[in-house]
Amino acid sequence: MNRRKFLKSSIKTALGVATLGASGGMIERVFAGEDNFIAVATGPSPARITEGAVGVLGGMRRFISRGDVVVVKPNIGWDRAPEYAATTNPEVVATLVRLSYDAGAKIVKVFDRTVNDARRCYVQSGIADAARASGAEVSFIDDRKFKEVTLPGIALSDWTIYTDILEADKVINVPIAKTHGLSTLTLGMKNLMGVMGGWRSLIHQKIDGSIVDLTLAVKPALTVIDAVRILTDNGPQGGSLKDVKRLDTIIAGTDPVAVDAYGTTLFGMKGEDFRYLRLAERAGLGSMNVPPQRLRIIRI
Repeated sequence: MNRRKFLKSSIKTALGVATLGASGGMIERVFAGEDNFIAVATGPSPARITEGAVGVLGGMRRFISRGDVVVVKPNIGWDRAPEYAATTNPEVVATLVRLSYDAGAKIVKVFDRTVNDARRCYVQSGIADAARASGAEVSFIDDRKFKEVTLPGIALSDWTIYTDILEADKVINVPIAKTHGLSTLTLGMKNLMGVMGGWRSLIHQKIDGSIVDLTLAVKPALTVIDAVRILTDNGPQGGSLKDVKRLDTIIAGTDPVAVDAYGTTLFGMKGEDFRYLRLAERAGLGSMNVPPQRLRIIRI
């Protein structure tokens, strides 16, 4: 394949083919002239595509410094096994923990404020065992460790947030892509609600602005969307395998707006359809318009 045909093929991939599963061997890349871009990796191994996406972004050492305390924040909210796509893929979480330690992290913490019983959620999701096997400190939320924080006031002037995430040197946000009855979809920025205290129903009343306020407060260094499986209906809890679609895809980037906007395309939607993304872009969190030349696609 000559260079012109290669670039044409790569741009086609960036425009949508990359969201499909890919079979072995071929690697395609779209050159990005700036540091702020999205990596999309597809392939049958969750660990390999996670490592590949982070590698295309510059490797975990771009984000983690020696001695850092790191929080890897998955979705562990539901008492569901991984195949039901209600919680983050445990292999993806474990890979991010391992990569963080390889980059020199002092300690990597994994936790979430669950909706169902925490002990069952941590076990059923497979995340507790997988994260511990990679060396993470896995803990249940301790209600004594929430701290009231002043927020930007787009929707919330203050709220209680978990101390461990406020005190972390770096936060890696790793949601699963799925539908949600209230917000249509839950992707990266909404996943951070798992570090908020208080009564979730109050947050849901002003959900778009609340998501933006929270992201401005937490400032994740890296967002990694797990789309190994996505939940296409009856989210966020799911419960039927007929609602699950396997995409074998990881989306990663430093711009939480761009990553979420690209994540909407997995469901046939667009970023501008979501009010929280419009608010986030206006607040300076990032840009939802990512042209093909700012994507790097790897198919493993």
